[in-house]
Amino acid sequence: MIKRLAERELRTKFGTFTEVLYYDGRKESIAIVMGDVDGGEDILCRVHSHCVGAHLFNSIECDCREQMAAAQAAIQQEGRGIVIWLDQEAKGNGHLALIQSTPFKRAGDPQAIAYQKAGFRADARDQKAGFRADARDYQAAAQILSDLGVKSVILLATDDRKADDLRRDGISVSSTRSL
Repeated sequence: MIKRLAERELRTKFGTFTEVLYYDGRKESIAIVMGDVDGGEDILCRVHSHCVGAHLFNSIECDCREQMAAAQAAIQQEGRGIVIWLDQEAKGNGHLALIQSTPFKRAGDPQAIAYQKAGFRADARDQKAGFRADARDYQAAAQILSDLGVKSVILLATDDRKADDLRRDGISVSSTRSL
């Protein structure tokens, strides 16, 4: 069960949010909330997984940072919404999986070169490296949305699995919207 630990005002390039810190006994999760969402329907919501490369090191190898910015901009335009950040690096497999399955160009790395030449997508590369194609879990996000009193969300996502998982965990997802 997730527990609300603390909250504060968070000023961003996209306006002022309320940052709410949660903990489930193993991992922290964070919701940033703009406007009044308690009892709200069709609340814009982005469930976003941690990405060391994009968020900390400004990597250009993925679009995680751009997705976060687009979600915050959409919420700012709407005047209310939620971004939920989950500690689920590399589709929930962790940073080691990302490093081991990424087809970087390094002389003498036959595994990475083989994946790259074969044109494997990220999920297939993860599986070839011995990890799950997608190990993410959205139960914490569902519990956070319930704690915030949200009745239904418009999910800002490109992955239908997120919507299906949230629905399975009791969240009403009215629709999805690509970023």
